[in-house]
Amino acid sequence: MIIARTPAFWRATLALSLGSLLTFANLYTPQPLLPLFSETWGISPVDASLSVSLTTLTLSLSLLIYGPLSDAIGRRGIMLVTMTLTTLCSLAMAFAPDFSTLLALRTLQGAFIGGLLAVAMAYMGDEFERKAMILAIGLYISGNSLGGISGRLISGAVATHWGWEASFLVTGCLSIVILIAFVWMLPPSRHFTPKPLNPRALMRDLAAHAGNPIILLACLIGGLNFLVFVNLYSYITYLLSAPPYGLSPAALGLLFLTYLSGTLAAGFSARLVAGRSQPMAMAAGILILMGGTLLTLIPSLEAIIAGMLINAIGFFLTHSQAAGWVSRNATRARASATSLYLMSYYGGASIGSFYLGPFWHWAAWPGVVLGATLMLSIGLGVTLRLRVLERRILESPASAQC
Repeated sequence: MIIARTPAFWRATLALSLGSLLTFANLYTPQPLLPLFSETWGISPVDASLSVSLTTLTLSLSLLIYGPLSDAIGRRGIMLVTMTLTTLCSLAMAFAPDFSTLLALRTLQGAFIGGLLAVAMAYMGDEFERKAMILAIGLYISGNSLGGISGRLISGAVATHWGWEASFLVTGCLSIVILIAFVWMLPPSRHFTPKPLNPRALMRDLAAHAGNPIILLACLIGGLNFLVFVNLYSYITYLLSAPPYGLSPAALGLLFLTYLSGTLAAGFSARLVAGRSQPMAMAAGILILMGGTLLTLIPSLEAIIAGMLINAIGFFLTHSQAAGWVSRNATRARASATSLYLMSYYGGASIGSFYLGPFWHWAAWPGVVLGATLMLSIGLGVTLRLRVLERRILESPASAQC
């Protein structure tokens, strides 16, 4: 087993973190480019945002496949193949002749992006001893955040000077470099034990989790939370690229640095919530996200940036607590419970642009804020219902005996 803070630990952890960076950079490359897509092809914001939402849709569905498949045939090979195909898709997008081709490639790419996300932690569970795994997961999740931010920053900066096609080309070339480092650094699987592929058992476990309100409500909270958060960034690019702001794609890419406040908040959330109600912490995060969203109605770039900084804090607080709640309360088949949560999470992102689209057409950014607030209100209601269930669990005789 790989021991914490040994050379093998740092090689494997850095490899997985780089893989995470590659995955999320490719996932979010188009987000600062949406106004350029509308300008190039004369399409609406809703249509342009399909370049993100269709990818997250196929990503969410693919998570059901890669986990059980990796249990049967191994982890490392799936990560290598899917990362390679993800990279090839980005390179092909640089030469897409029309938006339909770009969408087809993005839809396909989403199915490949899910490979590393579904398998990386399972690889850690096989190869790392417990202390090493806990440390490695924290570094790996940091790679998730940095990948999403860097992908948008690079994409926006490159598009400002050389056009949207160059953004995909540069992302693809950087992905090749990262992929080579990944292959060189990641140790082969030495402790993997193959298991029979059993789709029926997987569906039975998922159905059991979906029928458990303790798990299902937390998955719903995660999906509603991400539905609003990620799609606010898509529509705000249209607000800020138009007068009076007139931001370039490079400047729009810088907007995604506001994610960092949420990354820091997620790191401290465990200490803040320790000994307190997790559903109420989720509710607090949603209220913070609501407050930041309302702040963006002030017609000032400084107020909008402040609002997005606050949004990231609220989002990551809710997300970290909802994901932790699912893992903690799944008494069996925890991997299936996590897959269900991630499906809800990325599934929410995929439908968010369709939900907010009519609000944008009706009243532009104020309409989007209204739509977001309505959806977050539903999420708040779900957290309060989860709090009721939490109280019942704590007051139950079994809990009292513990």
